[in-house]
Amino acid sequence: MIILMSTGGIIGIGVGALVLGLVLGFFISRKVFQVQLKKNPPISEKQVRAMLSATGRKPSEAQVRAVMRSMKQ
Repeated sequence: MIILMSTGGIIGIGVGALVLGLVLGFFISRKVFQVQLKKNPPISEKQVRAMLSATGRKPSEAQVRAVMRSMKQ
């Protein structure tokens, strides 16, 4: 059985498939990103303090805040 479609129907199906793929891709990638953030949380202030104190001196609060600010950019 042969089904003939008009050019508009073919274009409509293509555009619909593209939109559906974009929406599904967005939600799937968002979910994967959230799972990765749970497994590997971003660096915390405690970790920054430990990293800076490894240089042999106690880091000031201003230094810790500066590092945290620079990492948010």
